[in-house]
Amino acid sequence: MDKTMDQAVDKQTIPAAATPLTESEKNAIIGGVLLSMLLAALDQTIIAPAMPTIARALGHAEYLPWMVTGYLLTATAVAPLYGKISDVYGRRPTVYAAILIFLAGSLVSAMAPNMFVLVIGRAIQGAGGGGLFALAQTVIGDLVPPRERARYAAWVSGTWAVASIAGPLLGGTFAEHLHWSLIFWINIPLGLLAMAIINKPLKKLPIAAKHHRIDGLGAVLLVIATALLLLALNWGGSTYPWFSHEILGLVAGSAVFWALFALRLMRAAEPLISLEVLGNPIVLAGALSMFLLQAANIGASVYLPVYLQTVIGLSVSESGMAMLGLLLGTVAGAATSGRLIPRFVHYKRIAMIGIALAIVSIGVLSAIAGHASLLEVEILTTLIGLGSGTTFPVATVSVQNAVDRTHLGVATGVLTFLRTLGGALGVALLGAVALGYGLPLSAEGSQTHVQLTSALPFVMIFITAGITLVLALVAMMLMPEKALRGRDEAVAPVLAE
Repeated sequence: MDKTMDQAVDKQTIPAAATPLTESEKNAIIGGVLLSMLLAALDQTIIAPAMPTIARALGHAEYLPWMVTGYLLTATAVAPLYGKISDVYGRRPTVYAAILIFLAGSLVSAMAPNMFVLVIGRAIQGAGGGGLFALAQTVIGDLVPPRERARYAAWVSGTWAVASIAGPLLGGTFAEHLHWSLIFWINIPLGLLAMAIINKPLKKLPIAAKHHRIDGLGAVLLVIATALLLLALNWGGSTYPWFSHEILGLVAGSAVFWALFALRLMRAAEPLISLEVLGNPIVLAGALSMFLLQAANIGASVYLPVYLQTVIGLSVSESGMAMLGLLLGTVAGAATSGRLIPRFVHYKRIAMIGIALAIVSIGVLSAIAGHASLLEVEILTTLIGLGSGTTFPVATVSVQNAVDRTHLGVATGVLTFLRTLGGALGVALLGAVALGYGLPLSAEGSQTHVQLTSALPFVMIFITAGITLVLALVAMMLMPEKALRGRDEAVAPVLAE
């Protein structure tokens, strides 16, 4: 479709807001959705330090991993659904629904009399939290044109970094000195505050696509396919061997439902995820690059503390503090990328240079892993975070810039879905590598207390993560570019290389 046709489509499908938003209203909305996103991100990290205390209080410690798995399953599976729902029914009711579902799950979790109810509460939380992840970036996409949007991506990365640091600290403090249920009670006032902040200004956002409907069957197939795959990734190598009947059955079942979902997308009158979005080469390449990047980053970050404890010799608390370099580097990379994107015509080169820096850094780390000093590890992990962080604004802005307003929620939901799924796959992949090279893991996926005669398992983990980053770089190189739209531009042409 050429530029003229794109402009005609945009003029027909993009409604204008009845009352323009002021800058203060825009900032209020962005602050509110980022606060709600912070709640959802915190609940991925705040639970870990409190798990032993919760097990002593409620019993049935064998079900502790489901507190994490239940949240992850529902949060990942529903992300694309929220994007479509918000495109059809509007951002405000969809954001409110996600916050209320999250708060309902928090209430159930806080009042849980036993472990079974707590796991149910966590799954309900995830059903709301997954929407908050996708909707925060979608709403920012509504408010800010792509040319100016990159700098806000750094705020999103900063929100994740705050959650990564504050979550374990709050969880440990509440569980040790107060009561574990405060982990969930704290969400109630903060969630209500977020709703109050965004209530009035969010009313001014127009509905992108009226007179459309949600494909219920497609939604069910997507949720089942995702849930089966995530169960296989979470249980494989820990609860069951990778080639056990249970894991192979889950993988086969997931493949069947993915096939049925693909068939539904091709045959439905109005599919859950538009084929126009799925067939967009920018969306495909950008989302694939993010998927691979997260597989490397999240997977490596799970095993980096184990490396710091067993090879470098740090304590558990010291290894947690040593992770700050990776986290702060990621935020700095995203912030730098966000500022540079509007100044570059070929803006994807920012991410390409960043990923290349991360590849070189993790390659050096794998080469010196057996005899590296703590300072060397800190420098290299900071550089890995700095390089990887540049990709988040580039991928998000590129994907959102590639579609019109009626598909903004769907495209952002797909990106969020693959980003989360990539993290889960990366943990499973590097876990399999760790087991294959003699690093014992517990059922919860954490390292058991063993003496390693060499750093070989970690060398192979870093090499595998590096190879995954190379694939992410290739995907980014293959992604076409469009000139970023400004405030008065409906559509932009594809840039020549």
